[in-house]
Amino acid sequence: MSKETQNNRSRAQESTNAIERMYITMRHLFNRGFYKPMGVSGETLRESLLTLRPEIYGTIAEEKVELQGLLYVIDRLPFGIEECSFINLTSDEGYGDSHFKPIIPPKRRRNCYRIDDEQMNIEITRGRSEIYDILTHLTFLFMESHKIMRRVIINENGDVTRDWKKLEKAVLQKEDLSQAEREIALTHTANIIGRTFKEVSTVYPQFNTSDSNDRFLHVIYWLGKLAIEEVIHNNKRLVTFTPVLRERLGHHIHGEIWATKIKETLLELGLLERPLHIISANMHSVMNTLYAPTSLTTELKKKNIDAIYEDLSNSASGKLRTKVMKTALANGMTYLEDKSGANINVQIFDIAKLDKSLEAKTAPVIMVMDYAFGEQAYETMDELLKPYTTESGTTLMNVKSVSIMGKAGILQGGKGDIMIPNAHLFEGTADNYPFVNELKVEDLENQGLDVYDGSMITVMGTSLQNKDILRFFHHSTWNVIGLEMEGAHYQKAIQAASRIRGSIKDDVKVRYAYYASDNPLETGSTLASGGLGTTGVKPTYLITKKILEQILN
Repeated sequence: MSKETQNNRSRAQESTNAIERMYITMRHLFNRGFYKPMGVSGETLRESLLTLRPEIYGTIAEEKVELQGLLYVIDRLPFGIEECSFINLTSDEGYGDSHFKPIIPPKRRRNCYRIDDEQMNIEITRGRSEIYDILTHLTFLFMESHKIMRRVIINENGDVTRDWKKLEKAVLQKEDLSQAEREIALTHTANIIGRTFKEVSTVYPQFNTSDSNDRFLHVIYWLGKLAIEEVIHNNKRLVTFTPVLRERLGHHIHGEIWATKIKETLLELGLLERPLHIISANMHSVMNTLYAPTSLTTELKKKNIDAIYEDLSNSASGKLRTKVMKTALANGMTYLEDKSGANINVQIFDIAKLDKSLEAKTAPVIMVMDYAFGEQAYETMDELLKPYTTESGTTLMNVKSVSIMGKAGILQGGKGDIMIPNAHLFEGTADNYPFVNELKVEDLENQGLDVYDGSMITVMGTSLQNKDILRFFHHSTWNVIGLEMEGAHYQKAIQAASRIRGSIKDDVKVRYAYYASDNPLETGSTLASGGLGTTGVKPTYLITKKILEQILN
């Protein structure tokens, strides 16, 4: 074994141990009920994150503030989180019926509530993965805040630099900043965070929201201010977990309500005993593939169907989407907006109403569920595949296939390329789930995109991955082609239902396909580097069309 190989294996082992320590620590802190992220109780999380140095958090181990990682985290936490010293993780405990206005982060579907000037409540309805996600982001956020603090405090009395005083004046000013005032503030901010004026000027507009044109300045100021309060006045920031959340976690409360509503709807529509095909996907590609060709005939005279799909994916295509939606609702689609707290909407398609030539009693029913989050995939799929019990008896679900499509990190190739897995390996455990995938490489190749097959690793959090671990999995005999967060959880539920519980037939067909959202082995191609834009449209519809072909044929 070469020295380089030994070093790579050693770094991978260190990183794996760091991830394991983080999850053990997070479970311990959850059971304890509270902890101080920058105190002794949060020390293991901080040290593990520094050992791991995840790609998504960039320069976390350096003294300069990491800008793209900060933007990634801020987009996934509630507006105003940087101002709060007390962060309370709750279950669904009735805040939706109060005067508190829900705050929903731009890139994560979760309800959050600003209780007062100091406290933010974050509602957890999607299981442990959501807690891991939040705690990891908070650890990064508070570590960055202490970088700011160390650069602005001059002495033990808490005296601060001139740059900090100028930033504070700009942030606390009631009137909107002029262009000149903003650039002056950015100059001082650049000195504070160890970045160039060009770097902060480039990232500054990416933080803006409809409520704040100077959010970047506010985030930097409040992170630094609360870190100064911690060091000078010992006002430690505190993360707490409510007793109700600790009691409910793992009990499938939201998943059971969600699944029961779906089964009730299938019964009401007379579809409960029909052949059912479940697809975990987005809320547009199946509907558009089935109904766009008939609802957008005028548009199709000017453009081909692939161009139409791209138009439908554009945020400005409201009229086109509405047109397709109306056609779908009038021809067999039922839409269920989730009210269980699972945050997973559902579409049900009665194919007999779309294709009149089919026998109504035996025509397939397609159920599309929006993306689950991590361990929530097991909770929702496990509950969905259970028999439906009413006062009149128990009905087994006539599930013919389960198809999972979505985004994942790729370890070879680039954004937009496609991965066809034949097994899911569960990171941090000895669990692995091999399966026969109905989708094959030849089904999707020769379409202008690279297609890879092999194993996928199901990770506990995409934000914790680093190159050392990923290189080891990719180059070892595990033949890992990508990473995602739900595959092993879905397959665990499917295998339990089909092979152990007998609640669905054991010949149920499974399909898994992912398109690449990022390549964490390439610098500048991680999730923090930005979204896919229209790059994801082509693979999304290629996978969708192939899944539908197999279901309908």
